[in-house]
Amino acid sequence: MNIKIANCEAVQDTTIQITGSKSETNRLLILQALYPQITIDNISNSDDSQVLQQALNSEEMLVDIHHAGTAMRFLTAYFATREGREVTLTGSKRMQERPIKILVEALRQLGCDIQYEKNEGYPPLKISGKKITTQEVTLQANVSSQYISALMLIAPSLPQGLIINLEGKVTSIPYINMTLSLLRAIGVEGVFNENTIMIKPKETVEKKTIVVESDWSSASYFYSTVALSKETKITLGSYKKDSYQGDSALVQIYKYLGVETTFGTDRITLQKIATDNLELPKELDLSNSPDIAQTIAVTCFGLGIGCYLTGLHTLKIKETDRLEALKTELEKLGASVMITENSLTLKPSEKIKSDVAIATYQDHRMAMAFAPLGLKTSLNIVEAEVVSKSYPDFWTDLETVGFKLFTEK
Repeated sequence: MNIKIANCEAVQDTTIQITGSKSETNRLLILQALYPQITIDNISNSDDSQVLQQALNSEEMLVDIHHAGTAMRFLTAYFATREGREVTLTGSKRMQERPIKILVEALRQLGCDIQYEKNEGYPPLKISGKKITTQEVTLQANVSSQYISALMLIAPSLPQGLIINLEGKVTSIPYINMTLSLLRAIGVEGVFNENTIMIKPKETVEKKTIVVESDWSSASYFYSTVALSKETKITLGSYKKDSYQGDSALVQIYKYLGVETTFGTDRITLQKIATDNLELPKELDLSNSPDIAQTIAVTCFGLGIGCYLTGLHTLKIKETDRLEALKTELEKLGASVMITENSLTLKPSEKIKSDVAIATYQDHRMAMAFAPLGLKTSLNIVEAEVVSKSYPDFWTDLETVGFKLFTEK
């Protein structure tokens, strides 16, 4: 399914309820599997979270998580430490191209039995669950935080807990802190100090309901919408000021792009407050929130300003190589883009081509990041249904705001 977005120029003031954070939900689903006393409210309705729930409830020996990268990493650690559980964990063609060796090697240090079914370092994985008695593990710090979180989540279920030693500069720290905060929320003791994470064992937890905060990554597309509009106000629920999510950095970043955020009791209101002299800092380091890089780059292009984004090394192993994909699709629209292994540079440009077909590369964030450009030009989003991976209601919510969408099969 392709969606054509007509140049609509203006959007209306509105209120949108965004589903729970995929990142929080998926961590809590693993914890709930380990500690059934936990109840979760406002669970994400994303494909990834549904796939993870199905996998955790499955008794089959073959578990296919399709495109869900978080599920692949979290389930690798989960199944490997479930004594007596035999499973082959696989995914889509792209998933089988996404590296997982660093996590597998870390789990093998603990004594886990994991074998590669096809290519060394990549899924599918044949996992034979074992009782783990080793207490300490070491892995690189500058890797996807999901590898580290996968170990943290299973840590309290191990007889001695776990000490995780991180070598080098730690990236995506907010996601590690999110995992630690959720562990603490269910009563698990843990400490993250410099390059060491210590999680104590916990056999059972008290009955508790955890309410998932709405997804800040999903909010980014409405920040972009407000920034690219002439004037509008969009209220989003349910959000809190002291968020666990690294992507809440949007609040500060979009101030530079003319958007003010006002916090209510359980919601935020975004309002356009400036249109002149907009620019980001000379260098914007997104190592703690790489998932909003695509949105920011497209917003800057739509505003006719440049940007230099760094800390993007993890984007190359996402659903697609997001740096290459961003460069290709922005250049179709007339942008001038340079990328390295770790950065993206966008030069200021006042011209935006119309009726361009934006390829999504089976990447939900490519579709959603480019959609707000419909306020500046007409464009076509190819394979638009890919948004269901994290935000199934995205196109409906965009219409609520006032975008004119036409479906083309």
